[in-house]
Amino acid sequence: MTCSIHSASTEGFKNASSYEKHRPSYPPEAVESLLWHLQVNGVEGARILDLAAGTGKFTEILSRRGENYEIIAVEPHEGMRDELKKKMLRGVKVMEGEAKNMNGVDSQSIDAVIAAQSMQVPGPLKRSDIVQAFHWFAKDEALEEIYRVLSPGRVFGMIWNIEDYNAPRSWTPTTEWEAKMKDITWSFGNNVARLRHEKWKEVFEKQLKSTPFSIQAANPLFSLPLGEESVTFTHRLSREAIWERYQTLSQFAVLEGEELAVSRLARTFEF
Repeated sequence: MTCSIHSASTEGFKNASSYEKHRPSYPPEAVESLLWHLQVNGVEGARILDLAAGTGKFTEILSRRGENYEIIAVEPHEGMRDELKKKMLRGVKVMEGEAKNMNGVDSQSIDAVIAAQSMQVPGPLKRSDIVQAFHWFAKDEALEEIYRVLSPGRVFGMIWNIEDYNAPRSWTPTTEWEAKMKDITWSFGNNVARLRHEKWKEVFEKQLKSTPFSIQAANPLFSLPLGEESVTFTHRLSREAIWERYQTLSQFAVLEGEELAVSRLARTFEF
């Protein structure tokens, strides 16, 4: 299989071990809420597809649970897959694939699809009615493929860890140093659609044709409006670890030399 991965993610995530070490996990209350919306909380042996699973930050949470889920972890990036395979997680099958091409997964065979990226939770979104990673593949063909693998009436959910310095413009940072870092974050890599730009929602909204006088369904695959929840939590890191975490953001991981702007970024850590 040949996967078409965006160059920003291919280069930005090539140091998969650093990504694994410095990306945070997910708060338990957010996980419980997501699985409840997905209708798999407490369901023994449910088949869950972890889409763009990365190094398995969310996959390992699913694997540890008592429901003995049957998990398919789909990931296009070879380095990420290798890190995930090293964990040898219980009940997990790791597959090469991408959102628009999951040929190894049977149609209507999955109880829930999750796209997790390292807390905002859009869901629940039913297949039959019309849902740090969906923003990378928010396209029509991805929705069609996700719809194909989901069993009728089942649910697609998305979950993100969103630090204040990598959040949408409209979100207010908690601290002054995070506000400074946010300004720097927004000054780089804005030619690529990212979660903070909130463009990913458009692929769902396009399912409806609208005029000033009417709204007509265009055979939507997933229901609108999107459901959303959020959980606020604190993840404490040393100054050095914050810098290492910051460098796992794809738009910074590709920078080199002076362009990395080390001195410019370092000033934000005076807190």
